[in-house]
Amino acid sequence: MKDKIPSLSSNSFYLGILLAVVGGFLDAYTFISRDGVFANAQTGNMVLLAVKAANRDWHGSLLYIPPILAFILGVLVSEMAKIPRVRQVLHSYRRSILILECLVLIIVGLLPQSVPNIVVTVCIAFVSSVQISTFNKIDKWAYNSTMTTGNLRTATQAAYLALKEDNDEAKKQFKEFFVIILSFLFGALTGTFSTTYIGNTSIWIASGILVIALILYHRDRGYISKYLTLR
Repeated sequence: MKDKIPSLSSNSFYLGILLAVVGGFLDAYTFISRDGVFANAQTGNMVLLAVKAANRDWHGSLLYIPPILAFILGVLVSEMAKIPRVRQVLHSYRRSILILECLVLIIVGLLPQSVPNIVVTVCIAFVSSVQISTFNKIDKWAYNSTMTTGNLRTATQAAYLALKEDNDEAKKQFKEFFVIILSFLFGALTGTFSTTYIGNTSIWIASGILVIALILYHRDRGYISKYLTLR
């Protein structure tokens, strides 16, 4: 028996826009509500861990390890979801990842301000990790929905090629990455205002955006058809 199991391609441009908005939102959320912490990128945590360790602040350095481990766990969860047997159970691992993200962010919104910052940053580091590990391309180009440095480099390189060689593909690449960067910025602005005026529960806005992504999962033209043989 063959069942048609739909799966939204991970390179959907419109999905990329929504995920970039979520990425920017989460960075602003943790920065404002959790004492200037960025939970999406682990580069800063690595640097701060090294700085604390160099100053023999062992307790302080240990605080940066859990978000790094949560990020690693997110990558492993994303990769395990791609295993054929697991995919048969989930039917669509990308949809399952989006649902998982929604659930984690809803739980974070329920946590009171008194909860230690490390709990929130660990949760968001995990969400960031599963997101960028699962949805990491626009068309055929690698991108990042929770950090913008690499996207900015790619957009700049594409703009250079578009101007120098009048390359149509480079023009398209620049336009798409420019929109992704603006989407991240919009998410950060939205996260800033909503967190400032609403508080911790503003993270549910990010959950709502992910729900929209789930809806597009079924309606976007990026649909691909996949057949699994069920025995």
